[in-house]
Amino acid sequence: MAEIGLTMILLIGTVCAAFSAPTTLNPGPHLLLDDYLIESSARITRKVNPPRRDPANPVVTGPEDKCFQPYVTVLRDPQTRRFRIWYGVPESASQSHLAYMESKDGIHWIRPHQVLQDPGRIQFGACVLDEGPKFPDPEKRFKFAYWDDGGLQIATSPDGLCWKLLADGPVLPHNHDINNIFRDPIRSRYTANVSVYVSGSGWTGQRRVTMQSTSSDLIHWTEPRYIITPDEKDEGETQFYCMGGILARGDLLVGMVRVLRDDLPADPGGPVAGIGYTTLIWSRDGIHWQRDREPFLNRGRAGAWDHAMSWVDCQLPVGDEVFLYYGGYARGHKVERFTERQIGLARMLRDRYAAREAGAVPGSLRTPLVTLDAKAMTLNADAVGGQIRVQIADPAGKPVPGYSFADCAPISADSVAVPVKWKRPLSGLKGRPIRLEFRLQRAKLFAFDLR
Repeated sequence: MAEIGLTMILLIGTVCAAFSAPTTLNPGPHLLLDDYLIESSARITRKVNPPRRDPANPVVTGPEDKCFQPYVTVLRDPQTRRFRIWYGVPESASQSHLAYMESKDGIHWIRPHQVLQDPGRIQFGACVLDEGPKFPDPEKRFKFAYWDDGGLQIATSPDGLCWKLLADGPVLPHNHDINNIFRDPIRSRYTANVSVYVSGSGWTGQRRVTMQSTSSDLIHWTEPRYIITPDEKDEGETQFYCMGGILARGDLLVGMVRVLRDDLPADPGGPVAGIGYTTLIWSRDGIHWQRDREPFLNRGRAGAWDHAMSWVDCQLPVGDEVFLYYGGYARGHKVERFTERQIGLARMLRDRYAAREAGAVPGSLRTPLVTLDAKAMTLNADAVGGQIRVQIADPAGKPVPGYSFADCAPISADSVAVPVKWKRPLSGLKGRPIRLEFRLQRAKLFAFDLR
């Protein structure tokens, strides 16, 4: 009887799943960074895909360019197509100015740097937003966020060079000197990520953790809430130097967490001066965040300029790539901050943060029920030496005629946008509840795109 009861429960669960409300997939990229679009999989491994360091590193130096903080913004002018960089140069150990340079390629900068006039006293920070030439108030097109006087300060500018404070004093108080802002295009609001140095029930002593707040006008902010704190899975005295470099990709926000371990040496047996690396973090609602613990950008090799710390602070889409600019430290957290803190560049093909990978034995994954409004699908995949096929199944799990694995042309390319071709057009399934099924062999799948 117990076995019959269990069988009935499983059967009811299967039927309910088959008739549950489908998820609508809009045009655009759909990353497989998390399990949101994976109902089931077999013989598939998730692997973080680290970006590659550019051989020109460091692209901004301590000795020549006077960089002394890991905070950096790089934007590309929509009209001139020039790259523009903002970073911190020192006045003292606890005060900085905003420095500026331009570049044709985002790697080699036109020197010497320019030190911009302060909108007010700046302790630390170099977060700059460009809201574009169509922003309703041209005088406030650019926004600059930094920390001073106990909290988040905001300045605005028509050109990113001449700044004026938006408010008299901090608009969002917080007690640790790291913050940044982001314009969330999905929800049409601003987000502030702020660092606080506090004790908590989930960790020993005081640690740096991250809180988040939102605003519609950059002046009035919601009550900050914790989004990154250490837990039982974190080793040692794990802390977080806030987060930054957020990009919106489809319905997903992808950011970078700067992990700090002040309890570790850069080299075995060496001085305990601290190490740091970058991990991934993402959100599908702009409120709740998930993070990896595995490094996305790890520390550089022994003896390298970024051997102690490698902290990503900026993501910039450039063609089919993403440029990731990061602060690198050679020997430790507080070692030679005026000469050994420099800025580097790491690069990856767009959306390739993590792969769903299969080896010689074919693997498969299946989405939950979805509906599509698309004429075509492309895959962001590396299947050189292998193969990927895509099948479309009905709610009962049966292949839709014309869209089976056998009807799909095999994909054996390495591309961010390789077309998926069936015997019938994808537009014929508009609004129909279906499941996407992927079959991989010796291949990596990062995302798919609907068009």
